[in-house]
Amino acid sequence: MASSHASSHHLDVRLGDGLYTALQERCRRTGESASHVIREALAAALDLEHHTIYQVSTSGALVQGVYGGCVRVSELLQHGDFGLGTFEGLDGEGILLDGCCWQACGDGTVRQAPGDALSPFWVTTRFQADHSEILSQVASWADLMSRLDGLRDSDNLFVAIRLRGVFDRIRYRVACKAEPGVNLVSATKAQATFDLNDVAGTLVGFWTPSYARTINVPGYHLHLLSDDRRHAGHVLELQSRELCVELHRESHLQLVLPETSSFLRADLSSDPAAALAQAEGNHR
Repeated sequence: MASSHASSHHLDVRLGDGLYTALQERCRRTGESASHVIREALAAALDLEHHTIYQVSTSGALVQGVYGGCVRVSELLQHGDFGLGTFEGLDGEGILLDGCCWQACGDGTVRQAPGDALSPFWVTTRFQADHSEILSQVASWADLMSRLDGLRDSDNLFVAIRLRGVFDRIRYRVACKAEPGVNLVSATKAQATFDLNDVAGTLVGFWTPSYARTINVPGYHLHLLSDDRRHAGHVLELQSRELCVELHRESHLQLVLPETSSFLRADLSSDPAAALAQAEGNHR
């Protein structure tokens, strides 16, 4: 029997001893609630979670300098195995790939992010490619974007994007830690920029429709993680002789808003598109 109240539904389910014991053991081991585990299992069985973006905070808040961490990496890993974001205080770039979270630091180093690390902004999903293709002779960032445009079948759905290959050259930047309240454009003026040649790696990111620009960075947003895990950051420019591209369409968006004092007080009424283009999309 099921009952509902507002958007919350309650379901009475009978479980056998074996399944109930396994559920209790999972909850004891991970600290998750039984309701959370059951919801995750149902979403996976119904193929909902595989097309869901789980996002913490908004691009508009980030533009206004709302950098206070509000969710731990360990919690993000419960909602996806692929994604990107940043860390408390805008302390570097975040890459989530194959269920492992990495932090690119302003000094050029890369480390595995600890589970208790905090993030003010993150986008994650459970990546499962809907379409794969090989791209040959990618001449530039602009060329890559144009060719990815040809692979998308809608301008109204979010798309998770994974690209693998060897980059003949790639330029990326890493945001440096900023003081609270310093807006994103000012904070990224101090970013560190790196140029590499002949590096094997993966690009992790998303394409966001323009109508969602107050929620996420509109257009393409990609972070690099090299295969040797020594290099990572926000991609600005690239060139490659061959890339394997995988696209994953996203039709569900779960947006989690912080309840921190800085977020509650922030003025999020303005259009952040121009500031985001300057701070995030300065490709040249």
